[in-house]
Amino acid sequence: MTTPSHHALAQRLQGLNLYLVGMMGAGKSAVGRPLAEALGYRFLDADDALQQVAGRTIPDIFASDGEAGFRDLETAVLGQIAGWHSLVVATGGGVVTRPENWGHMRQGVVVWLDAPAGLLMERLLADPTPRPLLEADDPSVRLGELLGQRQPLYAQADLHVQQGDHGPAEVALQVLAGLPSILKDPAAAPPSPISLRHADGTISPSLN
Repeated sequence: MTTPSHHALAQRLQGLNLYLVGMMGAGKSAVGRPLAEALGYRFLDADDALQQVAGRTIPDIFASDGEAGFRDLETAVLGQIAGWHSLVVATGGGVVTRPENWGHMRQGVVVWLDAPAGLLMERLLADPTPRPLLEADDPSVRLGELLGQRQPLYAQADLHVQQGDHGPAEVALQVLAGLPSILKDPAAAPPSPISLRHADGTISPSLN
């Protein structure tokens, strides 16, 4: 197994999961793999896990259960994932639309992989993966609508990484560079025992 290149950062994370959020086409899975490798974490694609649990593809779930049924299953799977640790999780694009999902993701660190609409559309057109929510007369208009609805939700992430024409490995490095700024250093132990002064003037050591 390759030695993680960011071992010190992984130690600071203390096993907290990293949840990558962002629109379809944002490269969450592509970025998640080198990010996990750098930290010595495991990588998990939440959509893949969902399909495995359901025994059906996402288009099949949408066709039979609608978006509401898909979101219910997505929340249940995310709740299971939140019970694990040391994961980089690539989430589905709409995971941010349910408050329950934020409750699960807030147990770790949420990273928004942002990208302009033009770049997202370019990637989606080159990707044969079926996208039920883009099945419209004009997918680019539909993508813009979804972006408008979701951007304020993505903005609640702990870390915002704006992408340009960078490859997944470079974006992973952007995430690694940004993480220290949002992690709290563990509180240092006091240099000497803390003493308590009582009303009668006597002094005794505190329980700490």
